[in-house]
Amino acid sequence: MIKKLINQKGKLDEQLIDTIEPNFVFNNKPINRFNIIEKSNNNDQTNKAELLEKLKKQINSIENCNLKDNSQNLILGDGNINSSIMLIGEAPGAEEDKTSTTFKGEVGELLNKMLLAIEIKRQNIYCCYAINFRPPEDRKPTTQEIRRYSVFLKEHISIIDPKIIILMGSSAMEAVTGINSKISSERGKWKETILKNKSYPLIISYNPSYLMRFPENKKYSWEDLKKIKQKINEMKIVT
Repeated sequence: MIKKLINQKGKLDEQLIDTIEPNFVFNNKPINRFNIIEKSNNNDQTNKAELLEKLKKQINSIENCNLKDNSQNLILGDGNINSSIMLIGEAPGAEEDKTSTTFKGEVGELLNKMLLAIEIKRQNIYCCYAINFRPPEDRKPTTQEIRRYSVFLKEHISIIDPKIIILMGSSAMEAVTGINSKISSERGKWKETILKNKSYPLIISYNPSYLMRFPENKKYSWEDLKKIKQKINEMKIVT
């Protein structure tokens, strides 16, 4: 009976979910619930690149790892290493494994549209995964695997030093927050994680590959995207 009361705004949002076009501006300012420690910008691009290369070598030195042994390439991350926005997905797939880059093919195209809907170009942010190697047959990473690679992921976050973190998928959620409940009960809520005495606001949402399999959840993803845009405006982040 509630469906009969849907207003024009509700109908518009529903259309946006299906099309996700990059023509939307959000001006509402949410309440700041976080006491965020200001970060220094001492790490210039060269230093970050060196630290990332060192991290990549550390990850590649892992032994007795089924993920590494069955993958072609290590996928660290790509995009703007000086971005204030860090987007973390679950794990690479076949196309990512071949190219050693993040979010390729149809999944990448959907992610691009999602970001453009809130006026973000993917090349302007930094993207990576909770797991650096493709799981066999694209299965979900185990909790043990997530914990093993979360050590490197947290160092990865500290190097990039973003102002906000977007976690897409349950593996990314578990790796950063330790939460292993259903993502439907955690998505869309601003949380924070503290690494090396720095506080990072983060939000959890669905992974694009999941939305391709279950498109009925795009409406929830759209709500999360709007909250991300509001936070960007609130923090005056340049995208």
